[in-house]
Amino acid sequence: MNIQGIDEITFGATDLAKCRQFFQDWGLTLMSEDGQTLVFESLNGCRVVVAHSDKPGLPPGVEPDPTLREVVWCVDSPEVLAHFRARLQGLPGFVDDGHRIGCTDPNGLALRIQVTHKRAVQVESAKTNTWTERARINAAAPAYDRATPVEVGHVVMFVHDLATVTRFYEEKLGFVVSDRYPGRGSFLRCAPEGGHHDLFLLQPPEPRKGLNHVAFSVRDLHEVVGGGLHMSRCGWETELGPGRHPISSAMFWYFVSPAGALVEYYTDEDELTGDWQPRDFTPGPTVFAEWAVKGGIDGNTRRQVHAEAPSGRFMTDKPKG
Repeated sequence: MNIQGIDEITFGATDLAKCRQFFQDWGLTLMSEDGQTLVFESLNGCRVVVAHSDKPGLPPGVEPDPTLREVVWCVDSPEVLAHFRARLQGLPGFVDDGHRIGCTDPNGLALRIQVTHKRAVQVESAKTNTWTERARINAAAPAYDRATPVEVGHVVMFVHDLATVTRFYEEKLGFVVSDRYPGRGSFLRCAPEGGHHDLFLLQPPEPRKGLNHVAFSVRDLHEVVGGGLHMSRCGWETELGPGRHPISSAMFWYFVSPAGALVEYYTDEDELTGDWQPRDFTPGPTVFAEWAVKGGIDGNTRRQVHAEAPSGRFMTDKPKG
């Protein structure tokens, strides 16, 4: 009786044209559009909806638009949906249309649960040769001209009351704490077995509500880089990356999104089981990122932004000073 991940997210925004271009450059497929709504899909059918802020029926945001308005979590059967219906019934903002149930979490974010619309996909990912494992034989590692995200992997929200919101997701939705910044942050996964986190709740020193970022899973490190270089060539602004998170082990690249806050390409996060014991960390730059490139990499020169571009066919062509 576990939630399996994110099935759909909805942003509220006013500049739909800019959001349309951004998410198409990001690698999502535009499935439908009208004057007030854009509907995109990732590779496995996970949906990203961008709705105009004035659209009737749009759940209220926890901060002014553009921002995340709704997260739809998924289960694998009507029986599991009924299980969560009983858990959520009577909570603030409870809704039930027979196919999708939901409520408002203690931070004010609309959450919904439905039987998944996602589909199984087969993708080839890079094999890595280490000193002990030589998995790639007589083959070059892939290079990507752009990314095609597999799904929305996790959401990160700023919260007013970390303890209350964490407890809600544990007790009502069955989430499990993976790691913690005591009193400051909770990394939560949907079930005992799964990726490092599906939801990260963060309470800043001066507590506030809002979106920090939405993260999209891609195949491998090469796709993080290829996707990031493509976004750079398209003129979108890097917030940070590429880089690596030591807590989850994931490789990342963050971009500023016209739909609100940031979006992230990420891959190679830790896979956990019920035997995992949560760790406590003290917030700090080296805990957030083992290494990272500020400002990103220019998609044309393939060097750090504002760095001198190479001038020769090979680096060795450069004359000695």
